[in-house]
Amino acid sequence: MTVISDTQINMYIQEKKVLPAGFSSSPPLKQRGRGEQYHFEQEVRGVTGNIYKIIIRVSLVNPSDFSIIFGILLNGALFIIRRYNGDSHIHTNKIEGIEVEGYHIHKASEKYQEKGFRPEGYAEKTVNYSNWRTALDVMLNENNFIVNWQNTARVAGG
Repeated sequence: MTVISDTQINMYIQEKKVLPAGFSSSPPLKQRGRGEQYHFEQEVRGVTGNIYKIIIRVSLVNPSDFSIIFGILLNGALFIIRRYNGDSHIHTNKIEGIEVEGYHIHKASEKYQEKGFRPEGYAEKTVNYSNWRTALDVMLNENNFIVNWQNTARVAGG
């Protein structure tokens, strides 16, 4: 397993990623599986050519059980850089032994990879969102996604 350095992770976060024309902060979610959750996926290209992925999962039963996932495709596999979760569960940071309650953001780190845990195994509590839609907005803002205004204007103008 190749360890992605914290420096490289930060470079992925800082890379400008142009959202496709018509992308909405309320994308169309489709029912997935046996009707247990809504799901949405969108690939987004970074300005240097990297391909990123946005994945949204929302429980049909419990709307506070959600994940907004931001990852990059590396050698055909998804490397999760950030995961914005709802407050439906308590997360434990395994290395630090600290429990995180409420809304929380998982952050990929070199340290967790080196210890054999999921890259995004570390999480921090947040008060910056209160549902999956506002979590999506926070994720887009924190990870340098930009709206493709030129294409949006062209589509809007006919």
